[in-house]
Amino acid sequence: MKKHLGQHFLHDPSILRRIVQVAHLSTEDLVVEIGPGPGNLTKMLAETVRKVIAIELDEKLFGKLESVMAEYENVELIHGDALKYSYENLPEFKVVANIPYYITTPIIFRLLEIKNLKSMTLTVQKEVAERIVATPGGKDYGVLSIMLQYYAKPSLKFIIPKETFRPVPKVDSAVINIKIFEKPSVNVKDKELFSRIVKTAFSQRRKMLSNSLKSISGDVKEWLAETGIDPDRRPETLSIEEFAKLANKLDF
Repeated sequence: MKKHLGQHFLHDPSILRRIVQVAHLSTEDLVVEIGPGPGNLTKMLAETVRKVIAIELDEKLFGKLESVMAEYENVELIHGDALKYSYENLPEFKVVANIPYYITTPIIFRLLEIKNLKSMTLTVQKEVAERIVATPGGKDYGVLSIMLQYYAKPSLKFIIPKETFRPVPKVDSAVINIKIFEKPSVNVKDKELFSRIVKTAFSQRRKMLSNSLKSISGDVKEWLAETGIDPDRRPETLSIEEFAKLANKLDF
């Protein structure tokens, strides 16, 4: 067990079954599991879907997995870093994972770029799940909410108390299902600019947009006025559609 790898394992079969259930899997699915650990969820997935690719970084755990999963012919074990795996080469697939805490945001953004990904069912820290599903107006709403909801429809399925994990982490977890859209939720001419505007706005989330977006456009008030957005508003009050309007109005 390596604490620096953010390893907290679930052993409760009823919770593992619920995770499989909310993932909406079929017998034809290819599933990628990130951080399978002792393989408890891996076995349930293998009994449900056509094939499981399980990616484990920890050498010791990988060695144990090889013997634990030996009887399952539809499980491919990969010893490596999930952030560096070539998902681009896979046919259509779904991800089901109890993600190590320290790679949660990087792995989500890595996966969102993959064309053949259909959905993700992830066990993450409860506060991260709340940020992912957040809507405008609340303290949880920010860059993660908007950039994920640009690509997908997330829904929080259930909370898992911290006491259920071994070792016990400091916070509760939550299971989220993220259904990837066939095309992004809003139409933007320049995705990089859209992303930059969102990140810049929330880098000073307590400031009014007329201040926080100064670095993007010298004439920020005119830009906001042309978009029909009050310069005195704060970033957490803007919908994803309004951020898209801002990006599309700016013409360099």
